Amino acid sequence: MTRDEIVTRYSDVYLVEHPFVQHKLTSLRDKNTSTREFRMLVEELGTLIGYEATRDLETIDIAVETPLETAMSPVLKGKKLCIVTIMRAGNGLAEGVLKLSPSARVGHVGMYRDPETKKPVEYYLKMPHSVEERTIIVVDPMLATGNSAIAAIDKMKGMGAKDIRFICLFAAPEGIEAFKEAHSDVPIYVGSIDRELDEKAYIRPGVGDAGDRIYGTR
Repeated sequence: MTRDEIVTRYSDVYLVEHPFVQHKLTSLRDKNTSTREFRMLVEELGTLIGYEATRDLETIDIAVETPLETAMSPVLKGKKLCIVTIMRAGNGLAEGVLKLSPSARVGHVGMYRDPETKKPVEYYLKMPHSVEERTIIVVDPMLATGNSAIAAIDKMKGMGAKDIRFICLFAAPEGIEAFKEAHSDVPIYVGSIDRELDEKAYIRPGVGDAGDRIYGTR
């Protein structure tokens, strides 16, 4: 499926086409972008796309004393945020989302992709309490096969989470289709829907290995 076909088919796949987002994604693609700049860009994009992913959070009005009078003004209602990072590449993105809500709790799901099967292997899980009462934002820069994101959200639902959103920077059509088949109720907020997966399950044109580029590893 093409990008346009994906967006037409899935009403809750939100392609964030803001000029700042697209400009920064282009800088990420550049193979000459330094580790330091890549890391900064990922964090900035976490804030920008996180803004879109939290647009519909509920608010209530409270009384606040301005220098001139008492006014009714909105604050976030009830549910607390929990940002869940799929380690390790998700960590940089999570830092950007945290700038929107510094008091949010952070959960960690450690997974790596088996080079033979391309399936995720879990090696770490640490979550805050009361997951079922929180808005869960799962973050990972890449949605390639979709396997890691699907497994992470399986975990969240198994712990009772009901309000879940997923943020990524780049996605392959194959990954989106697999994700929506597994979790049709979870919206995706994405910066770019790229052309395809290659035989090694890398997104094309993509950015290469996001984790390696964030941390300067191979």
